[in-house]
Amino acid sequence: MELSVVMPCLNEAETVETCVRKTIGFFEDNGIDGEVVIADNGSTDGSQQLARNAGARVVPVVDKGYGNALMGGIRSARGRYVAMGDADDSYDFTTLGPFLEELRDGADLVMGNRFKGGIAPGAMPPLHRYLGNPVLSFVGRLFFGSKIGDFHCGLRAFNKESIMRLGLQTGGMEFASEMVVKATLAKYDIREVPTTLSPDGRTRAPHLNTWRDGWRHLRFLLLYSPRWLFLIPGLIFMTLGLIAGIALSFGPVRVGEVAFDVDTLVGAGAAMVIGFQSVLFALLTKVYAMQEGFLPHDRRVQKIIGWWSLERGLVLGGLLAVAGLAGMIASLLHWRINNFGELDPRHSLRLVVPAATALVMSLQAIFASLFASILSIRRRQHPPVVDAAEEAAGVVDAAAHKVASERKAAEAVVEVAEVSAEPPAEVSVEVGAGKGAGKSKTETSTKTGKSGSAKSASAKPASAKPASGRSTTKSTSGKPASSKSVSGKSASGGSGAGKPAARKGGGARKTAADADGEDRAGQAE
Repeated sequence: MELSVVMPCLNEAETVETCVRKTIGFFEDNGIDGEVVIADNGSTDGSQQLARNAGARVVPVVDKGYGNALMGGIRSARGRYVAMGDADDSYDFTTLGPFLEELRDGADLVMGNRFKGGIAPGAMPPLHRYLGNPVLSFVGRLFFGSKIGDFHCGLRAFNKESIMRLGLQTGGMEFASEMVVKATLAKYDIREVPTTLSPDGRTRAPHLNTWRDGWRHLRFLLLYSPRWLFLIPGLIFMTLGLIAGIALSFGPVRVGEVAFDVDTLVGAGAAMVIGFQSVLFALLTKVYAMQEGFLPHDRRVQKIIGWWSLERGLVLGGLLAVAGLAGMIASLLHWRINNFGELDPRHSLRLVVPAATALVMSLQAIFASLFASILSIRRRQHPPVVDAAEEAAGVVDAAAHKVASERKAAEAVVEVAEVSAEPPAEVSVEVGAGKGAGKSKTETSTKTGKSGSAKSASAKPASAKPASGRSTTKSTSGKPASSKSVSGKSASGGSGAGKPAARKGGGARKTAADADGEDRAGQAE
């Protein structure tokens, strides 16, 4: 699917059906594979069923808020591209063509600009049109270097995959600013097209609260810019405090008829402390935000953190402390010269204020160095005890050893089975007549096949064919008796009476002793 149009909805029964039908008509007229997703935030006026009847897919979102509703709809969207707009019929969804063309051309985020496209009379309150939106958009451009002219336009389109990578988190109206800010910081391809704003079709009051939501936008812009929130104000305070402090340390300063003296020197010392603290806050905030992924990595900050080690911070703090203590000692000597009596503040404060300022800044530098070192603990993790490659190789070796052991065990089982399944041995008995001593010769040979049976016939020749050759046996009656052994059958010689004596092996083996006993018995007969 190419395009999903997501509309946040909270009791929009008067207009949601119109918005859905316009969008579906836009799909059909332009041959776009798309869908309409209604991110319902708990409507109680039947908006859900009206949207379904018009052809939309309704996604319930439990967490309240404009941003939460939109993120729920964006996650559920099936399209490669997603367009978002309010379901109050103030935006014309049939004009999404330029947005889609920019996305097809490779843009990550396409913003609408109501100030370029046109704002119909009564569509935007004068306070929003001439103060709120212009000021907040200017702050966004100043803080983050964005070129977007309308930070808070509700009609915009984007590549879903690109926006999901930003990890948007705000749940209120400031969601609109967060998307633009994070996309700008991520160096996305952001483009802008003119769009129009019409009066919404609702009879009830809008969900937007001018002062509350305006402050939430401004607060978000400040919190995501430590440079403008801490660094730049801190540098200004430090510069003014340092210049005024140096000038007033040597005596009063007159500008026309106005004289600046020790009272201003105290203020200059306070400005130095506040400015130094603010600069340290900017640095620490930036480090924390980069580690947690709120802000992208800044090479300049990385270089500063790489140089500003705990030891260097302690040395800097120690130098400031020495300077402060030197000033305090000088003030004590000044007091001693005056016999520890009453002092003229115009002279004594010129020693005490710079010394106190240096002491306070020394402690700030030491504490900030310690805190930065605590933050760096998460970045500098100890390497694992076992190397990952070695551990993986060990697992592979163990698996190979296990497979080899199982294979050997299987081969042993097969050998045992083959031995137990061997066919019985063939037994061939040769009875030699003569010299009175009956001699029996037993030949045992193993052949695969059936277990044999011995055939003997009285007065008939019976030939025996063992595995190694042919053997012939004469009986005591003088007739030749041959025993024939056929593939797995065992045979023995016949008796002197000429009666057939057959013995079936049946798979059993006949030993040489048994064969010898039978031979002797035949001779006795």
